Amino acid sequence: MMTTDRVELTGYVPGALGRITELHGTYYAEHWDLGLYFEAKVASEMAEFLSRFDPARDGAWFAWVDGSIAGGIFIDGRDADGEGARLRWFIIDPAYQGRGLGNRLMQAALSFCREKQFRRVYLTTFAGLESARHLYEKSGFRLCGEENGAHLTGKSSLVELVFELLQPAEAGEQP
Repeated sequence: MMTTDRVELTGYVPGALGRITELHGTYYAEHWDLGLYFEAKVASEMAEFLSRFDPARDGAWFAWVDGSIAGGIFIDGRDADGEGARLRWFIIDPAYQGRGLGNRLMQAALSFCREKQFRRVYLTTFAGLESARHLYEKSGFRLCGEENGAHLTGKSSLVELVFELLQPAEAGEQP
């Protein structure tokens, strides 16, 4: 079992876009038969996000284990006052899943959202990713919608799930 003292959380570093894209591309190709379309979508959307990254509203955290990125999570706060802040590109290298990295990354991202007082945080995922869904629900997210996932993946057989976390506007207020 990996100990948490070997894990370091950092912000963006050169190569992070490529590593997180690689993790998504390889995982979703192997487990969900998603190929070039999905990997290119991840890469292009993440590149667009990072090119407009504003630390006052956006966040990126990477979990490092023994000198390499083992996972990452992002908060896109561009529309935080409208639709909400969006949690994106959350992934853990399968070799490190089940060891607490996901919890640490999620805590860092949600702590940022509380600090920024984002009222709504939402994310999209696929039906069938049960470990991820468990972590989302444990973190306070609730399922609020589902739709055909073809626009995300090019495959009409996937169901996209939308989860949201509503936070109080001020200390003590109920969401």
